[in-house]
Amino acid sequence: MAVQQTQALPPQYVEDLQKDYGTQLTATTAAPLNTGLFAPKVAGQDQAQKDAYTMATTQGQGIGAFQPYISQAGAYDTAAAGLSGAGAYSPFMSPYQQDVIDATLAEYDTQAAAGLTGIGQQAAMSGNLGGGREGVMRAQYQNKSDMNRALLQSGLLQQGFTQANQLANQAFGQQMQLGQNQQGLAQQVPGLYGQDISTLGSAGAIQQAQEQAGLDAKREEERLAAYEPYERLGYLGSGIASIASGAPGQYQSMVTPNPTPLQNALGIAGVAGGLMGNYGDYLTGKAAIG
Repeated sequence: MAVQQTQALPPQYVEDLQKDYGTQLTATTAAPLNTGLFAPKVAGQDQAQKDAYTMATTQGQGIGAFQPYISQAGAYDTAAAGLSGAGAYSPFMSPYQQDVIDATLAEYDTQAAAGLTGIGQQAAMSGNLGGGREGVMRAQYQNKSDMNRALLQSGLLQQGFTQANQLANQAFGQQMQLGQNQQGLAQQVPGLYGQDISTLGSAGAIQQAQEQAGLDAKREEERLAAYEPYERLGYLGSGIASIASGAPGQYQSMVTPNPTPLQNALGIAGVAGGLMGNYGDYLTGKAAIG
């Protein structure tokens, strides 16, 4: 007895759709997908970041950063040392001091001579000219005059020495203060470099993040374009399967969304800014310890 077999065939339009789908699927998947079109790319360092790196590795740390200030401080200290000791006042003595002393003493001698003349006139009026009393008066006058002359000369010398010594002390203090100022600048240099490095690094990171965002956007565009035929075929296949089965179809995209360019930009900028800020704090800390 012959066996009869019954087969439920899909409608012709479904068969036509399936045939067309198979043809498109074969053609689309025949060539390998060029993934190089949407391979990840990394934005290069911005010039500000390069400058920050150069500063950090050459100028921002090590003795070279503050050596000029230390050397200058040493020069001021050496100059100060030359302004101390017994002869420190000598360079500050007035070159006209001796002229002043000589003129003052010459005037004194003139006045003293006039005094002796007065003694002779008094002796003549009293009838003792040339006598012993005149000689005693002259001797007493001369002794007192010589003593006063010596006191006057020593006073003038002391006045010049005191003034020169004060000027030497003032110059000594100025040189010491200049040396301390240079040492203070030397201690501040690493911290100042740290601030510059942090600022340059942060500004550069923002620019790099912007460039990275552009690269990411372009990569996403290329990826979506590359997967568009597959997405279309996937959607078509899901629709055909739904029609054939009579059940509602659900299509799930094969392209997983990547982070948006803005998210990438904010993430890169935040990380880079934090790193550069920490580096600036590190240099400032070194300056404080030093």
